[in-house]
Amino acid sequence: MRSLWIGLLAALLAIQTANAQLMQGKQKFSRADTLRGTLSPLRTCYDINYYHLDIQVDIDQKFIKGSNEFKFTATRNFSKLQFDLFNNLKVEKIIYQNTSLPFSVEFNAVFVTFPKEIQKGTKDQFTVYYSGNPVIAKNPPWDGGFIFTKDKSGNPWVSVACQGFGASSWWPNKDHQSDEVDSMLISITAPKALQSISNGRLRSTIDKPGGYRQSNWFVSNPINNYNVALYIGKYAHWSDTYVGEKGKLSLDYWSLKTDSTKARPHWDADVKRMLKSFEYWFGPYPFYKDGYKLVQAPFLGMEHQSAVAYGNGFKMGYAGSDLSGSGWGLKFDFITVHESGHEWFGNNITTKDVADMWVHEAFTNYSEALFTESQYGKEAATAYVTGIRHNIKNDIPIIGPYGVNQEGSGDMYYKGANLVHLIRQLIHDDNKFRMILRGLNQTFYHQTVTTAQVENYMSRESGLKLDKIFDQYLRHTQIPTFEYQINNGLLKYRWIADVKNFDMPVKVTLSANSYTLIYPSANWQTIKIAKNISNKMFQTDPNFYINVKQAD
Repeated sequence: MRSLWIGLLAALLAIQTANAQLMQGKQKFSRADTLRGTLSPLRTCYDINYYHLDIQVDIDQKFIKGSNEFKFTATRNFSKLQFDLFNNLKVEKIIYQNTSLPFSVEFNAVFVTFPKEIQKGTKDQFTVYYSGNPVIAKNPPWDGGFIFTKDKSGNPWVSVACQGFGASSWWPNKDHQSDEVDSMLISITAPKALQSISNGRLRSTIDKPGGYRQSNWFVSNPINNYNVALYIGKYAHWSDTYVGEKGKLSLDYWSLKTDSTKARPHWDADVKRMLKSFEYWFGPYPFYKDGYKLVQAPFLGMEHQSAVAYGNGFKMGYAGSDLSGSGWGLKFDFITVHESGHEWFGNNITTKDVADMWVHEAFTNYSEALFTESQYGKEAATAYVTGIRHNIKNDIPIIGPYGVNQEGSGDMYYKGANLVHLIRQLIHDDNKFRMILRGLNQTFYHQTVTTAQVENYMSRESGLKLDKIFDQYLRHTQIPTFEYQINNGLLKYRWIADVKNFDMPVKVTLSANSYTLIYPSANWQTIKIAKNISNKMFQTDPNFYINVKQAD
């Protein structure tokens, strides 16, 4: 979500994570974590309406300088607010109504005091000027920051990947997922011999002194902070059009000039069929106003809204490997499909707290199976989604702690996808399931959400009681165990689970060659079973991701 590690060992380790993930495993949280992750009154007092990020990149010195204009609406009376910027970058000044404002810095939080109280409902603005050497990413996109490298011809190649690490690692903003800016102008100044690419649509280019050029990109749709991106390099560019559910969607492709010959046919093979599949399952592409872009990046990939980062080496699968082990994972380019799937889940629907990032990753990971289904059929999709289970660790809960900028387990990808697949089995109506996926994207269009909102919507629209299922799979480490025993033509069964009175339906073989839905609970129950079904022959439907245990 977001180049590859050097050597086979590194590649195998990368496969275990498969995409951009945040830092994991942290047990103790500091004041800095709270400042970053908590919606304090100093953050909720203002709603961001517009940013103008104006940044110049000195590639040789790995140095950035610039400004960001904050336009906001006051949600209550206040005279002090917080924005965020890593403290290795220097705030030069903060200008409000032609006056410099006093400010203080604590860790990576900046506190600004205004000369008088700003009243609720007031629309106002201030501009932050800053500079410094940004953190250089050690292993992007997993370990985020700026990337300064060179292409195969020795040309500079610059980008940034900051999911989890923080957009405030390179530009000042309210660095919390709950408040997406409504629109944004991104101005990138870089050497004029290179192309500068960002989110949205290119409005203009302006030559600057010293051999620089400013490229101005406008984002007309809401965008979350970690999706704001820049790419600087020697790029080739070509355009196309996809006729989708909302009319003509512009497609723009930016590959390095050195790779354009192989990039064109490779991207052509996946992008339009991917868009057709995802519009069928999820509804219209959410950012028609800003278009769809695929941009070659010096790291594996990231779901940068309307400017998707691609670094999969123009290979099928995940860096040439099949994450599912089924063979179907080599039928498409994982990064093109997965990162584009985030345009619906992650970019259109964004969680308010990173603890709920499963909403981004579970549905997007399942989008790979849905794409496979749209191309190769339902059996292929089932083989793919059940195949990725070998990547599941069941180490910690999928939902992380709230208010400290900490996600839960990386199982949000593969386990999350299998949770979605399991719920699909319980709905047992693919058209209804598809309408729920489309309904999520319509109901929460361009919004930030909580897990509770997603859970409640799916429960309501499916007509199923899903609360205990969500609790077990998202808030506990282990999956439920179906315990059974067969004696004299009777099947005795129950659930063993962390959730009290867990009672999920499941399909089992009460007779040969067919599955029947039964309704286990935490208490032992008994039902008749065909006499030719022995303990050894008994099966649960593999579409249900559960443990199965024969009772002693």
